[in-house]
Formats: sequence, structure tokens, C-alpha cells
Amino acid sequence: MSSSSTRAIYPSLRNKRILVTGGASGIGEGLVEAFVAQGARVAFCDIADEAAQSLVARLSPGAAHPPLYRRCDLTDVEAVRALVAEAETALGGLDVLVNNAGNDDRHKLDEVTPAYWDDRMAVNLRHLFFAAQAAVPGMRRAGGGVILNFGSISWHLGLKDMPLYQTAKAAIEGMTRALARDLGRDGIRVSAIVPGNVQTPRQERWYTPEGEAEIVASQCLDGRIQPSDVAALVLFLASDDARMCTGHNYFIDAGWR
Repeated sequence: MSSSSTRAIYPSLRNKRILVTGGASGIGEGLVEAFVAQGARVAFCDIADEAAQSLVARLSPGAAHPPLYRRCDLTDVEAVRALVAEAETALGGLDVLVNNAGNDDRHKLDEVTPAYWDDRMAVNLRHLFFAAQAAVPGMRRAGGGVILNFGSISWHLGLKDMPLYQTAKAAIEGMTRALARDLGRDGIRVSAIVPGNVQTPRQERWYTPEGEAEIVASQCLDGRIQPSDVAALVLFLASDDARMCTGHNYFIDAGWR
């Protein structure tokens, strides 16, 4: 894997205004770190205050623009709208929205209630739409922008014990296609990132060493995907180098089938 010293630098991302949801840990932490390293102006939200504040403290020294953290419960639509407005004010606008936040808690089909259905859709699907809806007017005024939505390999593989998570993640890919069509003439690109099994502390809760070995054996490539690998794809799609990329899913899964 390439070291940080050999990874690409995108001049078009310097001073860009970025909002990342779920940025305190895991993939989100990797995204915040990568955008800060590009010299972007980064705001991120989460509900894990301690992890978020630790990330800000770690990344701020020497950063061209220290990251800004805002606590936000994304299941509250009004809070989502307020978050986007606050980020626009703090950053002076918004060029890139990265809808990363989600929760893949396992659940059985026969355990699902209407209330749990609504909760899982609120956690994994609804906030992506309303964050995009809130960000679009400012992007239109600015002449364009980028919205990147996080899907999941899980429903492509049909993994067990998370039917609602996979339902939400499948819907995100449909929503991405719809938004790309509706917003393209405004210069707003909308794409979906589809990660495989990324090695984060959260994912390690679900897999034994034997289970992890099975995943690697099912990949085309050896090794575990890292948050920095996902961030490398996100940086490209957010940059001007990807100016003609929209409306599609971009997999970072080591060829997991």
C-alpha cells in the first residue's frame, strides 16, 4: 500500500469547503484526515464527542485549516438542516458534501418492528437526502458542487442479519442516480462510494480472525482495506479531476465477490 508521502495531492481541493457526516471514527475519520491533508476547509459531525475532539486535537497542529467539529443527531431532520447552514457559515460556503454516516448493527428479520424500521431508515438513509437538499441551494448559487453518498457492498453480496441496513444502502444508490440526473445541469455531481469490508475497530467487532481470513480469500486482492484507501477514492471524486464523473457507483472492495 502506498505511504502517505506518495499519495496524490489535488490542487483543486486546497481551500475547498467540505462537510463530512460521521467523521469522528472509522472511515469518516480517514476522510477528515485526508481532506485536511489536502489543505481543504473541513467541518464534520458526529455524536461521539470524545473521539471527535481527539481527532481535532490530533489534526490541528500544522494544518492549513484545522477541522471543525459539530455534534449532530442526524435522525433529526431539522438538526441536519441546521448543521448544513452552520457549516456554510463557518466555512464560507459548501463545495463538497460527503454523506458518510451510517450504522450497520445486525438484526434478524423476525425482530423488525415498524418503529425499528423507521429508526434504521432515519439512521442510514433519510439524513443523506435531507443533507443534500439543504446543501443544493448554496451549491447552485456557487455554480456547482459535489455530493458523495456512501453505499455498501453488503447488499450486493446479500450478507446475512442486516436486511434493513441493506435495504437502506440499496436505496442510496437509487437516490444517487436520481439526484445526479436532477442536479447535473446545475454543475452538481452526485456519486456513490461502495466500500467493501474496511478494517476499522467497529468492523472488527463483527468478525473473528477466521472470518476476516474468509473475507480476504473472497477478495481478488490480498490484504485488508484501510480507511485511507477509501479516502483516496473519495478525494479523487471530490476533486476537479473527476469533473465528468457522476451518477455512478464507485467500488473500493478489493474485488470482494
